[in-house]
Parts: sequence; structure tokens; C-alpha cells
Amino acid sequence: MEKKVRVRFAPSPTGGLHLGGVRTVLFNYLFAKHNGGDFILRIEDTDQTRFVEGAEEYIFECLKWCGIEPDESVLHGGPHAPYRQSERKALYKEYADRLVKEGYAYYAFDTAEELDVKRKEIPNFQYSHATRTGLKNSLTLPPDETLKLLDEQTPYVIRIKMPDNEEVSFTDMIRGHVSFNSSLVDDKVLLKADGMPTYHLAVVVDDHLMEITHAFRGEEWLPSAPVHVLLWKYLFGLENMPEWAHLPLILKPDGNGKLSKRDGDRLGFPVFAMNWTDPRSNEFTQGFRERGFLPEAFINMLALLGWNDGTDQEIYSLQELVEKFTMDRVHKGGAKFNYDKAKWFNQEWIKRYSTEQLKPYVKAALAEQGISIPDESKLDRIIELVKDRCTLLSDFAPQSSFFFQHPAEVDITAIKPKWDDKKQQFFAELIRTLELTPVWKHDDLDKEFKEMAAAHQIKPGELMLPLRIMLVGGKFGPGVFDIAEIIGKEQTIERIKNTLKLISNA
Repeated sequence: MEKKVRVRFAPSPTGGLHLGGVRTVLFNYLFAKHNGGDFILRIEDTDQTRFVEGAEEYIFECLKWCGIEPDESVLHGGPHAPYRQSERKALYKEYADRLVKEGYAYYAFDTAEELDVKRKEIPNFQYSHATRTGLKNSLTLPPDETLKLLDEQTPYVIRIKMPDNEEVSFTDMIRGHVSFNSSLVDDKVLLKADGMPTYHLAVVVDDHLMEITHAFRGEEWLPSAPVHVLLWKYLFGLENMPEWAHLPLILKPDGNGKLSKRDGDRLGFPVFAMNWTDPRSNEFTQGFRERGFLPEAFINMLALLGWNDGTDQEIYSLQELVEKFTMDRVHKGGAKFNYDKAKWFNQEWIKRYSTEQLKPYVKAALAEQGISIPDESKLDRIIELVKDRCTLLSDFAPQSSFFFQHPAEVDITAIKPKWDDKKQQFFAELIRTLELTPVWKHDDLDKEFKEMAAAHQIKPGELMLPLRIMLVGGKFGPGVFDIAEIIGKEQTIERIKNTLKLISNA
């Protein structure tokens, strides 16, 4: 009987969630759900010096916004609790001690100062098979001295004893056969002086105890793979090791190197899922959510950074991604991040959203700009009129504010070059006509306007731009007579009068 698929995302609560991290979550989740499995979220907080207040809550909020719900976690509970590594501390020492006992690891008593001296003496110093014989550890000290140091509670770490010149290999679901020479890998610390495990030991022990069947992580973890393969071999047997996949990097827009927060700051786009303020430095970083992205668009964009289903389809719901996702379609090479393409996904999802779905977002965008909505009955129609013009949710404010308030500025510089007495006369007469218009509907206003233009022997096109600028303040917005109908007779006339006054004053 095949094992039930179990995957995990194991973030460290050290700061904002980079879009590469969210993509790792997403690929884990899609694979699990496609195969009827479980998605586990485990908090890897073994490095207490890097722990940041609020970061764990932030991770859960990001996933919630993305629509990704773990089956087991700190919040959801589950049969393999606790899901926070710092609460599992007692477990790890037992495995570290077993490795020492069986000769696969050793106690190292070197102080930080002693190691600093070695770093100065030996260029590119690594604690490894080449240097360990000249250092203070249980491999070089007589057994009675090692016991004495342990009895005296001398601080120590436990390091893996990497074999010399051994091929360590595994099959990666994306990269195929991957092989390393053990001589090139240093003796990683497995258990720190404070009794906390490092990532290397904790990830193997927890994946075993939580019955993880598949482990997906970024390709930056490939150099650590030989350590993990050997730990699986020594502790639990290679036949029990999860299948691994090392995901390609998300690259800078020019393709040169991994995308970083600094690239986002430099090029003006977010790289975190949501806003994050680092409580240690008070440094603020904007996220995709607050920039005006819909969660569906964010997820859709991320899925296609390094994966496709072999067709030309680009727009996918989360459910469609679950149905179509397979690891054999994940690319080996890195994927360039393209912010314009990300915005395109968002625009497409805004178009697909119903008016009812968009309404809370539009209200929030308007409220953020201090725009109140005195008459909500018109909101549905306004959303339908402007949604195709919005790339980000924040665009709804500038694209619709003029429906609710007088434009703050009117771009008369765009009217003046082609303005003349004939046009001045036309609009003066238009005001009188509009004041007497009994039916205030789009089609009637359009017909009346065109008839007047013909009577004044002016092409309607020459008059539409000035009228648009009078009503909205600039060269944008939906149909002019749709706007006039919604803002009503009084506002339409008032805005035309106001612009005529501005032109004559200028």
C-alpha cells in the first residue's frame, strides 16, 4: 500500500515572507492536494538569536491571505505536535547522542576564540576531515579527558563526522541524479552548545517523526544535501528518506542572480507577500497585498514562475492549479521575475472578479484616500465602468474618485491649445441646454450633445476631450455620458462652469 503523501513547509520566524518562500509553500500545497495528501506547516525556530517577534503570526496571515490552509500546524494542531521546533528540543539530543555513540558524530569543545585563531591561520578554514585532527574534540582527546570535560559541563557542540572521499548521491524529482564528494563538505554542527539542534539535524528528525514523504525546498539548500542524506542513512535508513525536489531560484528581472528585497527597493516593486515592519530596526517593506494585488493573481503569478502544464494557458484558479500541478513540469533553471507580468495577472483577475467581490476592495481603496461614498446605490455601476481600467486595486481610487467628489485639479493645459471662441460659445450654450434637459440618461445626453455639435459645425470628437477633462479633471475615465449620468445634472453643469471660469482666468 502506498504511503499517504505528506509534505511540509518549515519557515524560520525571522522576518517577512519573500515571494520565493510563498512559491515553496504553494508547490508543496499543490503537490499534496493533487495527490490527496496533507500539507504541514512546521516552525523552525531553533536559532533563537534570529527569532523576531510577530514573524510567526505574519507567516500564518500570509498563507491565509493566499488561501492556503495547512492540515497540521501550531494553529491547527495534529497528531505530530508540537509543530514548533523549540518545543521539541528534548527530542534532538537523543538522536545526536546516538550518532556520537555509533561513531557518526563527535563532541567538539573548541571555543569561538580558538576557532577564530584557526580562521586567521588557515585560508578558507573549514572544520572538516582535513582539519579536525588538529582541533579540540572527542576524536583527538583521550576518552577519559572527553568524559572529564563532559562531567565538568564544558560547553560543546556535536558535529557530524563527514566520511573522507565518499560519493553521496540521491535522486532529485527535478534534477535527476545528484552526487557529491563527502570530502568537500565540512563537519556541520548538529547540536549547539545551548542544546538546540541546527537545521541539519532538526529537519531530518522532524521529517522522520512527522512521516514526511516528499520534501521540497529552494536550490540554495543543495550544498547541505549530502549532510542530510548521511543523517537519514545513519539514523533511519535511506529507504525511509523522503523524495526531494530542489526548486529553481526566482531571479532578478535581468536574470543575474537571486531576487532580493534590495532589488525590489531599487526597482520599485514588492518582494514580500504582505507589508512587514522589522521590530528590531523599524524598517518597513511593502507587500503585494498592500500594493493592490488580489490573492488569486499573486498565487497564479507565482505558480508560473518555474512551472507550466505544457499548454498556453496562463490564468488558473487555485483549484485548477491543484488539478494540473505535477513536479515533472517544474523547470530546472531559475525563473526571471517580471513585475509588469505580475501586474498583468492582477489586471486579468480584477476583470474576472464580480462587482460584488470587488466592492469591499473598492470601498477600502476609496476610504484610504479619504473619499466617502454618500450614495452606495451607484457603486455597482461605477465598478463595472472602471474595473477594466484598473491594474492594481489601488487604481480604483483615481479611476473613480471623480464620481464622488469634484476633481481636485482640472488639466486645462490639455484643453487650451485647441480652445477658441466657437468652443467657448458651444459650452456656454450646452450649460443652458442641460439645465432644461428633462431626461438625464446616457443615450439622451449623447444624442443632444451630437446634435448641438452639428448645429455649431464642430466635430463631436473635438468637444469630447474638453468635456471629459471638465468632468473628471484629466484625460481618463470611462464613457463621458456614463459619467454625466451618474454624477447627475447639478454636478455636470457645475463642473463645466468651473472649467470655463478657469480657462477665462488663465
